[in-house]
Amino acid sequence: MDKANRNIENYILIYSQLRERYRWKVTDQSVLMMVASLYISNNRTFDMNRFTELAEFIKSESGIFSPLRSESRFTFAAMLDTRFESPKEKFPAFIAAYNALVSEGFSKNTFTYIAAMQLVTANLVDLKSLSERARAIYKKMREEHLFLTGHSDYPLAVMLAQHDRQTDEMISYIEDLYSKLSQNGFRKGNDLQSMSHILSLNENSTADDMVALSTEIYDRMKKEGIKPKSMFYPQIALLTLIEKGNDNLSEIKAIWEQLNAEKLFKWKKDINFMMAVNFVISDKVEHSPLLQTNLSTTIETLIQAQQAASIAAISSAAVVASSSGGE
Repeated sequence: MDKANRNIENYILIYSQLRERYRWKVTDQSVLMMVASLYISNNRTFDMNRFTELAEFIKSESGIFSPLRSESRFTFAAMLDTRFESPKEKFPAFIAAYNALVSEGFSKNTFTYIAAMQLVTANLVDLKSLSERARAIYKKMREEHLFLTGHSDYPLAVMLAQHDRQTDEMISYIEDLYSKLSQNGFRKGNDLQSMSHILSLNENSTADDMVALSTEIYDRMKKEGIKPKSMFYPQIALLTLIEKGNDNLSEIKAIWEQLNAEKLFKWKKDINFMMAVNFVISDKVEHSPLLQTNLSTTIETLIQAQQAASIAAISSAAVVASSSGGE
C-alpha cells in the first residue's frame, strides 16, 4: 500500500494543479481527473509548463472545427506526454493515423482521435491495412449489435484489429463471451459488449474460463461491499488478466475509499473506482515477477484501451452537455 499511497498523493497533487488552472476550461472535472490518472498509470512525472505548452501546441496545429481545439486537447496532450519522450514530434504521426482511419470511413470526431492514438502508441507502419481491418471489425460489431455499437467503440475496434485472429472467428468468440456472461448475471448492454471485447484480447483462455473468472470477481466485489455496476464491467475484465485478480479487490476498495474521502473527489465515486483499479493493475504489471512479458504488454495495452473508453464516455457526456447549452 505504500506505493499506492504515494500514487494517490501524486494523483491529488497533479489534479489540484490542473484544477487550479483549467477548472473553467472543461465541461466536466472528470476530464482533468482522467488527465491526472494518465500520469500515474504511466509512471510519468507531471510538469505544468510542459503540459500547457503541449496543449497549446495541439490547439495551434489543429483546424478551426477540430475537436482538438476544444477541451479534448488536454486529454490528448496527456496521452502524448505520458507515452512519448518527444510528444510534439509524434503529433504528425498522430494526425496521419487519424486521417488513415477517416479515409476508411470512420467519422471525424473525438473517438477517432482516441482510436488513432492507439495506432501511434503501437508504432504501426502500415496504417492503411490496419485501418481497413479496424473498419471491417467495426462493421461486424454493428451487424451483431446495431443499437449498442457506436462511435465510442472505435478505440476497441482498433485494438481488436491489432490481433492476428480472423475477423469472423474473433467476432464469434466475442459473441460467445457476451452470451455466456449475460447468462451468468451480467446485464446486456454496451458495457457488457465492451467487457466482451476486452476479454477477447486474451487469446490463451477459453470463453468458459474467462466467464468463470469474471463471475468470481463479480461475486467478490459484492462480498467486499462494492456494487458491481454495469459501468464497472471493463474493470472486471481487466482484473481477470492479472494473477488472482479477485484477491486485489481489498486493496482496490481501500484506495477507492481513500479517494472518496477526498473533498476534491467525493462526488465522483464511480470514476474513483475506475481509477483505483487502474492504479492497482498498473502497479502489479510493473512489479510482479509472475507476469510474463507478453502478458504484461497485453495488460498495459488493455489499460490504455480501457482509459480510452473512459475518455470517450467523458467526451461524449461533454458533447451532450455542450449541445444542451453547457460550456
